[in-house]
Amino acid sequence: MFKDAIIEEINSVVNHSRQAFQQYKKYSFKQRADLMRAIANELELCGDDLIKIAMQETNLPEARLRGERARTIFQLISYADACEKGDWLDIRIDTAIADKNPPKPDIRKTSVPLGPVVVFGSSNFPFAYSTAGGDTACALAAGCSVIIKAHPAHAQTSEMVANAIHTAIEKCKMPEHIFSHVHGASFEVGKALVTHQYIKAVGFTGSFIGGKQLFDWANQRKEPISVFAEMGSVNPVFLLNEKLNQSANDIAKQYAASITLGVGQFCTNPGLIIGIKSDALNTFIHSLSDEIKKIAPAKMLHSGIANAFYQKRANALQQSNVAVVAESETNADENSGLPTIATVDAKTFINNPLLHQEVFGPYSLLIQCTDINEMLLVANHLEGQLTSTVMATENEFKENIELIDTIKNLCGRFILNGVPTGVEVCRSMMHGGPFPATTDARFTAVGADGIKRFARPIAYQNWNNEFLPDELKNENPLNIWRMINNEWTKNPV
Repeated sequence: MFKDAIIEEINSVVNHSRQAFQQYKKYSFKQRADLMRAIANELELCGDDLIKIAMQETNLPEARLRGERARTIFQLISYADACEKGDWLDIRIDTAIADKNPPKPDIRKTSVPLGPVVVFGSSNFPFAYSTAGGDTACALAAGCSVIIKAHPAHAQTSEMVANAIHTAIEKCKMPEHIFSHVHGASFEVGKALVTHQYIKAVGFTGSFIGGKQLFDWANQRKEPISVFAEMGSVNPVFLLNEKLNQSANDIAKQYAASITLGVGQFCTNPGLIIGIKSDALNTFIHSLSDEIKKIAPAKMLHSGIANAFYQKRANALQQSNVAVVAESETNADENSGLPTIATVDAKTFINNPLLHQEVFGPYSLLIQCTDINEMLLVANHLEGQLTSTVMATENEFKENIELIDTIKNLCGRFILNGVPTGVEVCRSMMHGGPFPATTDARFTAVGADGIKRFARPIAYQNWNNEFLPDELKNENPLNIWRMINNEWTKNPV
């Protein structure tokens, strides 16, 4: 239905975006926030038509899509609020000390927007991580213009959301090209956008292959740029025996639901479960198997994701010493994900890198260790993750500090006695992690702190007060929090 953008079109879009950025970056925080709230309102006004189109394109159920749209609206509004508060600017003011030897200058640090940002729509979140999703909201809050590359798996949904954004821009009487929307199934469209000289940053949620390719293109430019890519994760779960002895059946029910939530199509899906051989672990395995067998397969997002799931699942199950523990007792067609639990011994897992890779869908691999030392060895051989989880009693937590510390170093979000699925949108959330989970573990893709990705620090030295940006002026006209001479305050200088 939608044709790939050609090079001439991409050049025109980027040039217009650059021109619009020169205007938009001067808009006040309130004006930016009002735009984001207007976009949220337009998304709501799209009504059932948007939900129906998204259902047709993604196979996602109505309730899930309504919930995701509500989350997207909440993101826009909460990030708008954060934009106005201005604390993401990380203001630092150190006033001059003239009689110091040598004299100390007046230095004031704030943040400024990077420039035009390209955001790649995500296949598994047509609203929250796509056209009007978190990356777009963060970039607009920071004062950047945004170019969306629609995901071809839900191109019409993306087009509808883009139209809603343009309507909001028009109602707010802002420059038309602060938001642009292009289509492209070809890698060449993505490459042209990322390598264009006027693009200053990239936001991406998707596969490791896709994110790493964008990262490589961005770093091969004459002027390298930041790519904030969230590339998936196997989100290991470590089960300690005392905790299993207490509640193996309850934990198994929790994890059966988490593994199959949304047909396993979440970047926080628990793809690895690591336990120590014992009667308690056997009880857990038996209970988890019973639960998985009862869960019926469901349609995956599209045929491409389903094909990839079955190919990667088959590759994993064909590896030496890997055995199927349980799978759904309901037959699955080729486009539906078959809930599957497999198992392998720790030694085999450590020595086979293929088993460390994500199988995107309702699949989890249970690694059986001989003792706590082998569990620690497994932890030391894992790559960077979005999340890691420990199921343990207080006593086990205290007695296994080295294991806990090792697991902590793997991830961006560390969970105790819970499940990784479900990512709260709040300031304390960290949705990111060490490579290969993301390309920059310092930043979150969820929560208003994500605004910081699309701004850079700048320090003003010895400037007259009247020439400073408002957030740095003595009188603090924006009434925002600032660190003045090492103390947080809203007081004037």
